Amino acid sequence: MMYYALAALLGYALGCLNPAYLLAKRRGFDIRSTGSRNAGASNALVTMGAKSAVAVGAFDMAKSCAAALLAGFLFTGLPGCAAVAGAAAVLGHIFPFYMNFRGGKGFAPFLGLTLAMDWRFFLGLLVVVLLITLITDYVVLGTFTAIVSTPVYLGAFARMGWVAVCAVGLASLVIFVKHFVNIRRILTGQEIGLRRAMSKKDKV
Repeated sequence: MMYYALAALLGYALGCLNPAYLLAKRRGFDIRSTGSRNAGASNALVTMGAKSAVAVGAFDMAKSCAAALLAGFLFTGLPGCAAVAGAAAVLGHIFPFYMNFRGGKGFAPFLGLTLAMDWRFFLGLLVVVLLITLITDYVVLGTFTAIVSTPVYLGAFARMGWVAVCAVGLASLVIFVKHFVNIRRILTGQEIGLRRAMSKKDKV
């Protein structure tokens, strides 16, 4: 249990590094006070533009991927430690202690965790997520596809242990809860699609 706790602590510490928040602070505003009010890549796209969003998304993916790979290297006898560290990085992104536990919604770090678990599945999933997002104009629908399919794949097809499946499943559940309001807004016609959000930014 001690090794799992250390893996979780490592992942959480890396997950707390939030480039969207730090970049916005350098520009003189709190990213959590505008746009979708989340410190993540999607809101960085709306509030700071495509270049910032790509940098934020890449960093957020890299930190969870690095956490999982590093834990897997340090705790080779316990393969579940990699998933625990990656999932903890997702939770660190969502609940960073120095931001009053108000971070992002966790999708980019979740993709990084998926990459660390199985890069082939990650590539296929990324294509599916991008297609769903482009077709529907809603990022959240691609997000839900990823968080539902990943733990199912890891448990049913990749045959990973129950620790890994439970850790990834926990991260999926938290992300689902964080995004539930988006689904409610889609059903009521209040959700702003990606293309509309970008057009609004261009007019400002």
